[in-house]
Amino acid sequence: MWLSKGGLMIQIDSRETMHFEAKLARGGLPRSLWETYSAFANTDGGTIALGVKERPDKTLEIVGVEDPDRLMRDFWNTVNDRSKVSLNIMSDRNVSIAREGSKAVVLIRVPRAERFARPIYLNRDLNGGVFRRNGEGDYRCTSEEIRAMLRDAEGKSQDLNLVDWASTGTLDVDSVHRYRNRMQSCRPGHVWLGLDDETFLLRLGALGYDRDGVLRPTRAGILMFGTEYNIVREFPAYFLDYQEKFDAGTRWTDRLYSTSGEWSGNVFDFYFGAYNRIARTLKTPFRMKVGNRIDDTPVHNAIREALANCLVNADYYQTRGVVVIRDSDSLSLSNPGGFRVPIATALSGGVSDPRNATLLKMFNLIDVGERTGSGIPSIRETWQQMKWPDISVVEESDPERTTIRLLLPSAQQQETRQETRQEIRGGMRERILTILSDGEKSRREISMALGQKKITGRLNQCIIQLLASGEIEMSMPDKPQSRFQTYRKTSQKRSCPSV
Repeated sequence: MWLSKGGLMIQIDSRETMHFEAKLARGGLPRSLWETYSAFANTDGGTIALGVKERPDKTLEIVGVEDPDRLMRDFWNTVNDRSKVSLNIMSDRNVSIAREGSKAVVLIRVPRAERFARPIYLNRDLNGGVFRRNGEGDYRCTSEEIRAMLRDAEGKSQDLNLVDWASTGTLDVDSVHRYRNRMQSCRPGHVWLGLDDETFLLRLGALGYDRDGVLRPTRAGILMFGTEYNIVREFPAYFLDYQEKFDAGTRWTDRLYSTSGEWSGNVFDFYFGAYNRIARTLKTPFRMKVGNRIDDTPVHNAIREALANCLVNADYYQTRGVVVIRDSDSLSLSNPGGFRVPIATALSGGVSDPRNATLLKMFNLIDVGERTGSGIPSIRETWQQMKWPDISVVEESDPERTTIRLLLPSAQQQETRQETRQEIRGGMRERILTILSDGEKSRREISMALGQKKITGRLNQCIIQLLASGEIEMSMPDKPQSRFQTYRKTSQKRSCPSV
């Protein structure tokens, strides 16, 4: 449906949706408007149209309102009344009048409230006056959902709070040492590596001093380095589950879950256990770097990013836990808790607001995860480069839950693509050898002979493979990075000039 506003035509939905609500508003502002205001503010925003009627078949009809200016005044008076609405998050540009001929419609565009402002509630009733949007309607929030919003509203990261019942002995020493060993390999020489365990964990954010000067684990410390039976004392709903489902006839073909009792059950060990299982299901092209094989691809990087995002953005106090499922054509990562920024912002990137910032810091120090808010966009970019279907991002409510699904080609499709890439590379290798039969040449000369406008990664990779196999050699092996470097076939060594 189209309306005119300020000389411009604007379109509104023809049915009520997750982000659009129609109100008849014949006798003034409807009481249900405020429930929708609260619901939109506490979910992902939306538009309320006053003067629009819903027909029995759920389609909408514009009927207009008699006095739009009075409705707007009444709206502003009420939204600024703290006895009715906990907070006004509106500005002048959010409320306007549009028309269809002589019929006037008041459009109220409710933004998503910042997490620091949620929950937006009504009638000074924090327990019964909080609403959220689900599908086409508003529903009253449960006490669990309200507590989740209040946790997100805290100024500091959720996982930095101390666990007052725990002690330094609550953490699993083996997990701590595995973490330190990994940090040593990622960041050799880091100044923290020479510290004793307690001081190291204090700097890391895994420990902190309480008001009595007693050293206690933080929530991040318990999650990252605790054992499952201690973690559930602080997070009763805590559960981590990785499942492989490649056989339709069985429930799963492999599984790693935190309650098995066979491993620590903490976030750190789960990340590497799950990632290593996912990685072995991916085809890895043969690549060489300075004579060493590199078993890594942009897809591997994207999956590490997705798994880390899932773990650092989970609300571990909420139910259903973290569930990661790898089947024959996809990878699904689901965590309790919704986005702390609008979904559109999460998809476009640039804003980082992790629910567990200390966990993210811990992962960053072992080269896992991103701080820049580029996680989902970088994953999408990788999938676009691979010409795979775009990723799916779903945010649920009651209870809050976020699921990211990455479509992956089947193993057979991956193998076919891998064989095709190897055939292409094999053909390029033969062409390079033919070009060098005429004498030694630089990379740029080889590139030009191949008909390429620039030196590509595929060309560099082929040269590395030919060097590794001994089929070609450098003219200046002691200066491999020299810009004057040239290459020749091994059988075409130049003889030394006579003296």
